[in-house]
Amino acid sequence: MSKEKIIANGIKNVLHPAFVRTPTQVSPSVPGKVSLIPSRLPPLPTVRDLVRIYRVRARRSLSQNFLLNKNINEKIVTSAGIQNGDHVLEIGPGPGNITRQILERGPQQLFVLEKDRRFLPMLEMLADATYPEQMKIIVGDVMDYTFDNLFPEHLRKEWHEESPAIRIIGNLPFNVSTPLIIRWLRLMSDHSGFYRMGRIPLTLTFQREVAERMIAPVMDHQRSRLSIMCQHLCNVKIRFTIKGKSFVPAPNVDVAVVKFIPLIEPKISLPFNVVEKFVRHLFIYRNKQIHKCLKTLFPKDMHDLNEELFIKSAIERDLRPTMLSIDEIGAMCHVYNEFCTENPGLFEFNHQAKKTLSVNQFLNQQATWINED
Repeated sequence: MSKEKIIANGIKNVLHPAFVRTPTQVSPSVPGKVSLIPSRLPPLPTVRDLVRIYRVRARRSLSQNFLLNKNINEKIVTSAGIQNGDHVLEIGPGPGNITRQILERGPQQLFVLEKDRRFLPMLEMLADATYPEQMKIIVGDVMDYTFDNLFPEHLRKEWHEESPAIRIIGNLPFNVSTPLIIRWLRLMSDHSGFYRMGRIPLTLTFQREVAERMIAPVMDHQRSRLSIMCQHLCNVKIRFTIKGKSFVPAPNVDVAVVKFIPLIEPKISLPFNVVEKFVRHLFIYRNKQIHKCLKTLFPKDMHDLNEELFIKSAIERDLRPTMLSIDEIGAMCHVYNEFCTENPGLFEFNHQAKKTLSVNQFLNQQATWINED
């Protein structure tokens, strides 16, 4: 069947009276709640056919891998806990494989954010098959958005309350997944961006190796900065793994579906920037003793603070980073934060700067910066 014929049939089906309904015309499955699930979506071409018709190929530069298996896509949506009437944001829908499964759950509103314009015709066909305003397409790079005002204000919940009826889901390109989750953990810590709406759960895909680092426990060789940043802010779990051969084209790695549920109280009660910097330096030399790692936090003439850090926190200086619990890391973080409060400019110290300053030069430089401000 030609491309034009399929598109024409799709539009014809969308306009057929059997599919043009308002939500109030659909019998609710739960008393008092209107069902937003269409009796069936129009018989649109399959995702595999659309990819072939539009000659869309995965771009290596965007780390694209299509997941065309309906059962796996349905399992991802089930893991996200999407229900009738929820508000959903999908990141990187591509040809709409997961999107279709989300729509079959009957969301009140579905936003999809796609960077690659080649997928717009496919996504627009799905949008045309939904109730008016049920699905909206945003074209752009996810790293450019914080989604502060995306969801209706009446959905907002206090942080200590249950999660709002909002779900975020995405089959992420490998090249953006780790920077994105660090960015979103920052929003989570600050209760900003879409996290001003409450404790919104995330269901995202990662390379299995990255996902295993996120959940790595104490003494695990994969424990890292990412482990600590995720676990101190979230309940993070791998829901299931997907074989690489399930994707088109098939990557050389398996993929894990990871769910993040924000904690009511973080395990380390300090600003995100402080925790992130401390943990980054803690794991800078993964196989060395922690006193050598944390020495990079201080100028040369202030290395006595490095020894004082272990005394005040009651942590042994010759441990390895992977041997520390989050509580132990938190204890050292608090001491480091005290040092930064007592020594203005210490937090801004960069051990990789070309010139190493003495303590007097360092304080003079800080005074100059303050005067300039």
